[in-house]
Formats: sequence, C-alpha cells, structure tokens
Amino acid sequence: MRLFPPPRPRKPRSGPLLLVRPSPLDGRRGILAAGPLRLRCALGRSGVSSRKREGDGATPLAAMPVVAAYLRGGPRGAPLRLPGLPVRRARAEDGWCDAPGHPAYNRPVRLPMGASAETMRRADALYDVVVVLDWNLGRRARGLGSAIFLHVARPAYAPTEGCVAVSRRDMGRLAPFLRPGARLAVRR
Repeated sequence: MRLFPPPRPRKPRSGPLLLVRPSPLDGRRGILAAGPLRLRCALGRSGVSSRKREGDGATPLAAMPVVAAYLRGGPRGAPLRLPGLPVRRARAEDGWCDAPGHPAYNRPVRLPMGASAETMRRADALYDVVVVLDWNLGRRARGLGSAIFLHVARPAYAPTEGCVAVSRRDMGRLAPFLRPGARLAVRR
C-alpha cells in the first residue's frame, strides 16, 4: 500500500536542519536545535548508535530527511499545519511493518496483518503527531531498523524505542521547520 510518494534519490538539500545532540549526562535524552529553538527531547533507550539494528532501542546516528506525517484527528488531535509535507490523518487500520522478513518491512501497511506492525493510531498520545524520517526507507535493508519517527514524548521524556520525541507543545513550535527538504540530523 502506498500512502506517501516514494522517497526521491538523495541529493543536497537546502531545507531546514533540525540538529539533535545527546546529553553528556544521559544519552537517552538530548537537545533538538532548529533555528533559534533549543528543545528537550527523548532518544532511544540504548542512546545513539552508528550501527542501528532492528529492535536494539538505539536512535540512529544519521541525517534523515523529513518524508511525511501522520496526525491524529478527534478531540486530542489539535490542528497542526505542516505546509507542503504529505500528511495523513491516522486511522485505526494504519500500521507500520517492523518485521524484517516481511516484504513490507519498514513500510506503511493496513492493519490487521499477519506480521509484526506498529499501530499508527495509538491509545496514548505518543503518535498524535508522527513525522516519518527517512531511516532505512529510501534504500531499505532488512534488519537495519524500522519506524524511526519524530513523535510526541512520554511523560518526563522517558526513552523511546529508537525515535526522537518532543513535547506536544514543542512539536507545534517545530511545525514551521517540518517541510519538504528538512533533515533531522542526530550527532554526538
């Protein structure tokens, strides 16, 4: 199932750079810099890694283009404008395959499906806003990690499974930077 346009070949971009650096005190937390903004963020439970693998809990050390977004509708889903970015309202049947052996690995899928997949419309608020990042998406390799997103943080910025997460309020502040050509770069 194709929900977003296929990623284009990588080439130099002139869009905004969102720079993430882990804290020297706790590698599972960091600071996300975008223009004049400096925002707290949560990182993977295993910190940052240059050798990202499926299920390792690490946030990839990489520059990842912003591809698209899912937004939750309804009372919790306050409007968020992401000009020019492909946006899909998350529905109950929307999922993301995280099974390395499945042909739809690291792709959006329709639920239910026979392989392991994350639901894009969660009961909690974590996926109220999900920005899809091109980690192992344009040049997919099985087992190198899937479903790397920028999404809403858990209370107290608890670690993620490998994503970057900010508060819902800060996601709104980042919205002007989340457009085609933008990249989220995780560095040490």
